[in-house]
Amino acid sequence: MSQVFEGYERQYCEISANLTRKCSAAAALNGEQKKQKVSEIKSGLEEAEALIRKMDLEARALQPNVKAMVLTKLREYKNDLSNLKSEIKRLSSTDSQAARDALLESGMADALMASADQRGRLLMSTERLNQSTDRVRQSRMTMQETEAIGVSILEDLHSQRQSLLHAHNTLHGVDENVGRSKKILTAMSRRMNRNKWIIGTIIAVLVLVVVLIIYFKLIH
Repeated sequence: MSQVFEGYERQYCEISANLTRKCSAAAALNGEQKKQKVSEIKSGLEEAEALIRKMDLEARALQPNVKAMVLTKLREYKNDLSNLKSEIKRLSSTDSQAARDALLESGMADALMASADQRGRLLMSTERLNQSTDRVRQSRMTMQETEAIGVSILEDLHSQRQSLLHAHNTLHGVDENVGRSKKILTAMSRRMNRNKWIIGTIIAVLVLVVVLIIYFKLIH
């Protein structure tokens, strides 16, 4: 849930509780004192209405999975504000002790108690919603940490893949060098064998010439 909405919510609950206490106090007053208290209550009521409008705007900008719960709470706050307005109208209607008695007899105290109970339920609902929001926030943090770990693992795997490719290219170059060396050695071996045959032939020819020379000398 939005922290801005939570701030408005806390302010409204404080103002609502304060207005309820002032309504209870105004019911026991007369004359100018009562008028002054009612004026204070109306001023606080305007501030409460402004907070309700701000909460309404903030709630409509929230994500759909949170918006429904917040709008439900907002309707309860609007009902609470409507009850406060009704109480102020009753207080403003007359200044006589008889009117105060009539208000009390008509259920003024019950309305105040019901409003207090309603605010208690709202606060409990707010607490549960805040707990759910905290769990969602913790789950989101866990997901972000898991995602960061996954990205780190992918980066490590990419680095290892690059290392393996480099090693493969190095081995491929070594294979090529070994192949070239093998060809060179084979060519050298062939030349050595050819040279051996040439030298052997030359030696054989020389031996034959020497033999022929000795033969002719012996004959003559």
